[in-house]
Amino acid sequence: MQFTVDRQKLQKALQRVSNIIGSRSTLPLLGNVLIKAADNSLELSTTDLELRLVTTVEAEVAEAGVTTLPAKKLVSLIGSFSAEKVEFSVNENDQAKITCGTAKFTLFGLAAGDFPEEFSVEPVRTIRIKESVFKRMIGSITYAVSVDDSRKVLTGVLLSLRDAALTMVATDGKRMAMQEAAPESADGDGDAIIPLKAMVELRRQLEGDDVMTVEIGEKICRFTSASVKMTSKLIEGAYPNYRQVVPGSFACEVELPVAALLAKIETVALMIAASNGSIILNFADNQLQLQASCAEVGEGCDMLETVYEGEPFEVSFNPSYLADPLRNTDADMVRFKLNDPLSPVAIEAGEGFLYIIMPIRKK
Repeated sequence: MQFTVDRQKLQKALQRVSNIIGSRSTLPLLGNVLIKAADNSLELSTTDLELRLVTTVEAEVAEAGVTTLPAKKLVSLIGSFSAEKVEFSVNENDQAKITCGTAKFTLFGLAAGDFPEEFSVEPVRTIRIKESVFKRMIGSITYAVSVDDSRKVLTGVLLSLRDAALTMVATDGKRMAMQEAAPESADGDGDAIIPLKAMVELRRQLEGDDVMTVEIGEKICRFTSASVKMTSKLIEGAYPNYRQVVPGSFACEVELPVAALLAKIETVALMIAASNGSIILNFADNQLQLQASCAEVGEGCDMLETVYEGEPFEVSFNPSYLADPLRNTDADMVRFKLNDPLSPVAIEAGEGFLYIIMPIRKK
């Protein structure tokens, strides 16, 4: 196998696919990138057996072929070269001679025959949506995914398709984040639970405003964008009925500026940073007062002007849970919807976003 490729393009392509490679795999092949050279292009693939990434890069292919090379080492080498073009010559023993300007290296690879085969996807649902929209949806909710493996379904993100509307949901049982959007087109109603690692990696990969394709099978899903193709296993099981946790009505609503509110939450929460304390929000007389205290550290408060003319209302929250949706929205304003100090509170930010958080009971 012989080919010549632009160094910068190859480096970018390798960086795209190498991120999912772990350092603890007992299978050496999983540390390698599969390289297929044909038709004046290279196809680069990596997998961790749960997730697979594939991207392509233009190349001058003198002799077609396939091999696998150590991904991390190859990324480091290509990144350290300075010449414009990189030449590869791979023999029958998968030894790759790599030349770039005056630099000459030999990198030992492994035969491609044992590299895991690509996941087969038979779509039962297909969604076409702009990359920028899908990326924003992922970013607005993934912080709420559970890290507790005792409820496997909560360690993923729900993709729910109903009547051509797409809803993405994440919850850890203490709070829920939901984002809705209208795709360019959609075929087939139903739900699928995507592993968090896949969603985080997909968000990292998406970078444009082209229309991507999401194909959902029974156990596998595939995401195809302008720059990368990603396939992932689905999490099996039934996701909780997320709409049941949304109160049917609220006693009052308060609109607040995102940046100012987040800054004050983070400042006041410094008093309880090393404890499991809560931050208290007190609404009264067109003001929101934020308070936090710790017996070992001290106490602090800050104030934010707002429009609130109801009865004084005090409610406590985990400060991290309260700040998360504010850190991950591009909206300028948020709307708090409240009933009483012990009932779920809803936070709306931007189009189609809803966050439900449970207050902390006073001891």
